[in-house]
Amino acid sequence: MLENAATKPSQNGCGGGDIFTGNVAPILNEIRHALQRLLDDGEATTIDLRGIPMGPGEEAHLETLLGTGEVTANINAMGLSTVNETSLAGVWLVVHYNDNDEILGKFIEITRFPTILESQAEDMRSALEQLPAILAEYS
Repeated sequence: MLENAATKPSQNGCGGGDIFTGNVAPILNEIRHALQRLLDDGEATTIDLRGIPMGPGEEAHLETLLGTGEVTANINAMGLSTVNETSLAGVWLVVHYNDNDEILGKFIEITRFPTILESQAEDMRSALEQLPAILAEYS
């Protein structure tokens, strides 16, 4: 008997009868190729998970496969954003929330360092202007 390609048995890690679109393996393949491009050419890649159809439980299954790494960051700027390193070095899960804790965007970034964590030049200039006042306390 042929198995329906959209329905996976319980050994898929998402529970019996969950509907799968079949997009987990292609996403993992894209991550593999993107990681190779990052190593070879320094090219970063972003995968928009909200732009890829996934069945119930499939996104959670992908996140389980990616695992959890050592670095987590929360950014509170125009809503909460979380950045989590996966167990795969160079592969990051970035999630943006609105004020009601609803997910606005969910991305896998394949990069050495997620863009959202980079300091902006304007912010660094402001910090540079603040330092003389801070240093004056020690003069």
